[in-house]
Amino acid sequence: MFTQRRNLIFLFFGIIGLLFIGKLFFLQVVDDTYEKAADNNAIRKIIQIPFRGEVYDRFGKLIVYNTPVYDLYMIPLKAVVKDTNHFCQVFRVTREYFIKTTQRARAYSRVKPSLFLKHLSKEDFASVQDAMVDFPGFFFETNAFRTYQSRSFSNALGYVAEISPTALVDQKDDYYRQGDYVGISGIESFYEETLRGQRGVKYRMVNSNGVEKGDYKNGSLNINPISGNNLYTSIDLEIQEYADSLMQHKVGSVVAIEPSTGEILAMVSAPSYDASLLTGNNFSNYYQQLALDPMKPLLNRPPSAYYRPGSTFKLVQALVGQQLGFIGPGTVYSHAGAPVKCHVHGPVDLRGAIRVSCNPYFYHAFRKMIYDNTSGDTYERSATGLQRWADLVANFGFGRKLGVDLGNEKKGILPNVDYYNAVYKGEKSWKFSNIYSISIGEGEIVVSPLKMANLAAIIANRGWYIPPHVVKGVGLAKSIDPFYKTPVKVGVEAKYFNVVIDGMQDAVANGTVGPDGKIPDILMVGKTGTSQNQKGKDHSIFIAFAPRDNPKIAIAVFVENAGFGGSAAAPIASLVVEKYLKRKVDRKAVETKFLNMNYLPNAYGGIARKKLAIDSTKK
Repeated sequence: MFTQRRNLIFLFFGIIGLLFIGKLFFLQVVDDTYEKAADNNAIRKIIQIPFRGEVYDRFGKLIVYNTPVYDLYMIPLKAVVKDTNHFCQVFRVTREYFIKTTQRARAYSRVKPSLFLKHLSKEDFASVQDAMVDFPGFFFETNAFRTYQSRSFSNALGYVAEISPTALVDQKDDYYRQGDYVGISGIESFYEETLRGQRGVKYRMVNSNGVEKGDYKNGSLNINPISGNNLYTSIDLEIQEYADSLMQHKVGSVVAIEPSTGEILAMVSAPSYDASLLTGNNFSNYYQQLALDPMKPLLNRPPSAYYRPGSTFKLVQALVGQQLGFIGPGTVYSHAGAPVKCHVHGPVDLRGAIRVSCNPYFYHAFRKMIYDNTSGDTYERSATGLQRWADLVANFGFGRKLGVDLGNEKKGILPNVDYYNAVYKGEKSWKFSNIYSISIGEGEIVVSPLKMANLAAIIANRGWYIPPHVVKGVGLAKSIDPFYKTPVKVGVEAKYFNVVIDGMQDAVANGTVGPDGKIPDILMVGKTGTSQNQKGKDHSIFIAFAPRDNPKIAIAVFVENAGFGGSAAAPIASLVVEKYLKRKVDRKAVETKFLNMNYLPNAYGGIARKKLAIDSTKK
C-alpha cells in the first residue's frame, strides 16, 4: 500500500516535470515570440517615405519634382541628450527650439516617432552622422521637398505642408504621422492619395550605442516604398507663363480651355506667390506674409473668386430666350420703357444687341421670359417665369459646381424663387421690378472666371461642354476619371447659337472691342463685360473663343478695377489667343503696353470675394 502510494507521487511529480520541460522546449526552440521581443530592443524600424509623384505639362515639360532631404525624428521614451548645448551646436538649433520641440513630441506620444528637424540637405546630413552615436532615440528618415520649375502655376498647383494636428486626428486610414507632409490646396490636395504613394519600412539592427549593424534577417521583412503616381496636366506651360506675365501688376484671372476636351490650357490667378518659398524652413514666415497680404495671393481666383458677370451674361440670356421661344434673330427692341441705360443707337435685333451690348434689349427680353405664358398676380407670374428661366440657366453651370479637379471651386449664386423668398423674407414680397438687374448680368447673380471660360467653351461647341479639368492623365497608364470625358448638354439647340456667335464676331470686329483687342489674321469672336464694383473702378471682363470654326481655345479674362471690358480684358485675352494659336505674338506694341500696364492703385478695395448684398434701391 505504501509502495503504491509512493509510486503515484513519483508519477505525479514526473508528469509535472515533463510538462515544464516541454513548455521550456516550446518557448526556447519552437516559439520565437520572446526571441523577437528581445530582438526588438536591438532593431530599429525605419519608415521609408516614398517620393511624391511629379507633375508635367501637356507636352511633357516637368513642372514639379522632388529634391531628396533628410528629416530628424525622435522617440521621446528612448531619447537621451546628456549635453543639450552640444546637441544644439551639432544640429544648429537654439536651446529654446530644443525644449519646445521635445515637449511637443512628448505631448504627442512618448513611444511614437516625432519630427524634430526637417529638410536637412545632403551636406548637413553628412556633417552630423558621426555625432549620432551620442544621441540615442534620434534617427534620420529620407524625405523630399517639392522643387518647382515655374512659379506661374502656383495657385492651381497648390502646395504641400506639414499635416495639422486636427487633420492628423481626423484621418481615416491612419497613414500619416506627426510631421508628415500633405497636399493643402489645388491639385496637390485634390490628388493627394494618388501623389503620395505607399510607404516602405526597413528593419535595421543596432547595438547598445545605437549604431546600425545591418539589415535584420537579411532584409527579408523589409518593404520597399512605392513612389506616387505622376500627374500629366493639360497646362501649356509656355502659355501659362505668358498669361501670367500679362497679369503682373494686376488683380484678376485668366482661364483658357480647349473646348473639345474641357482641358484647361492656362489658369492664372493674380497676384500669385512663389511656391518654392512654401517649402522647408521658409514655410512659416512666407505663409504668414501671404496670409496677411490684403490682395489675397493665396486665393485661387479662377474657381473661387466671386464677380458679377456683367454684359457677358447677355449671351446666356440670348440663348435661353431663344430656347424658351420668347425671342429670335428677328426680335427687335428699342430703348423705350427700359429703366437701364445704354449707348446712343436705334432699335436693334438680337445680333445687333450683342454687337453693341444693348442693355434695354436684354431688359425687354428678360421681362418677356419672366411674364409671358404665366398667370396670377405679379408675384406669381414673376415666380413662375423666374423658375422656368433659372432651371435652364443652371444647365450652363451657374449656381452649381462644374466639378473641376481643384477642390476649392465655389458654386456662385444663381438667384431663383427660393433665393428671393429668403432674401425678401417670404412670398409675394418681390416681383420682376426687384430683380430685373440680372437681365444684364448685375444684381444678385455671381460667377467665377472658370464658369465664364466654360461658357465660352459651351458657345464654341454649340451647346455642350466637358467638365473643365487640369489633369489629363494619371500614372503610367495616363488614366482619367470618366467624368472628365463625358459631354454635358446644356439644353439649348445648336441652331440657336449661330446668331449669338455672329453677334460676338461683330462685337470684336466693329463693336465693343477696341483696336488693341483685335487679331488681324485670326477670327476671334467674343463678348465684353463691365462688372459693377462698389469699391473703386469697375472690373473688366472678356470671354471669347478662336478660331470661329473648329475652335481651339476658349478664354475668360477678368481684370479688377480696370474699367470697360474692351479696354483691358479683351486685349489681354487676344494676346493669349494669338500666342497659343501662332506660338508667337506679332503685335509687339500691344504686348509691351499690357505687359507694363498697372491696375493696382485701386485694387486693394476691389477684390470681389465678399458676399454681394442686395441693392435695396432697386424697385
